[in-house]
Amino acid sequence: MESFLLSYRHSFHAGNFADVLKHIVSTSIIDYMLKKEKAFCYLDTHAGCGAYSFQSPEALKTKEFNNGIFPLWGRSDLPVPVARYMEQVVEFNAQSQLKHYPGSPSIAVQMLRDIDRLFLFELHPNEFINMCANFSGNRQIKMAKSDGLQGLIANMPPKARRGFILIDPSYEIKTEYHQVVETLIQAHKRFATGTYALWYPVVNRMTIDKMEKALKASGIKNIQLFELGLQEDSDQMGMTSSGMIVINPPWTLKKEMQASLPFLAKLLGFDNQGFYRIETLVAE
Repeated sequence: MESFLLSYRHSFHAGNFADVLKHIVSTSIIDYMLKKEKAFCYLDTHAGCGAYSFQSPEALKTKEFNNGIFPLWGRSDLPVPVARYMEQVVEFNAQSQLKHYPGSPSIAVQMLRDIDRLFLFELHPNEFINMCANFSGNRQIKMAKSDGLQGLIANMPPKARRGFILIDPSYEIKTEYHQVVETLIQAHKRFATGTYALWYPVVNRMTIDKMEKALKASGIKNIQLFELGLQEDSDQMGMTSSGMIVINPPWTLKKEMQASLPFLAKLLGFDNQGFYRIETLVAE
């Protein structure tokens, strides 16, 4: 079972449209949290290695970046939240060409202050080795080769009492959809004021509907959903859309996504079939 669970490598998908959505939401949340002087913690349950090359055999095999980050590079007409995200991609490349992509932990490292702390979890052995190499010597970061969902529960509440938690599983087995909801419920009981962002792929819409219903029935308040798709749902096409469910979002987030997602759906969608969702699942 473990070898099956550890087969996922994000290097095949780095910089795709799902990354664009995930990281625009993440940078918007981090930017908001930075407006307060008090320190906060960033916890990434499935951190990956943190850095990817568009020249790698994996990236070149799928070329998913062509419907993700590449169309955004060098544009001057980006909505503010998208431009903020692109600033992090530009900083990570440190040159005029787009050759590398920052994973979620790299974006967080670039944005966070010295007073903030990061907790990174990664179970894949090679990814963990590469992550340690990429972030070695950074005393802000605590890295663990362990199950990130268990690590999340064990580290709640954070000492700073402010936190942004990113949950980004591979969903290689169907039970993960149920597991992430149960983990969110447990974590929220321990740290009710934290901001939690759960990424999900839309491969089977019924599965996502069940997840949304479970969260609505959980008793947790203030939940928003943001989704970006290259085209309408299709059982034959694999993942054609993905989403972020955010608990305790910044009050600015919904407005920022309203400015960003229509633009992205039009730019990245297949043959003008791109779409988006912006919904409040549970009010405050």
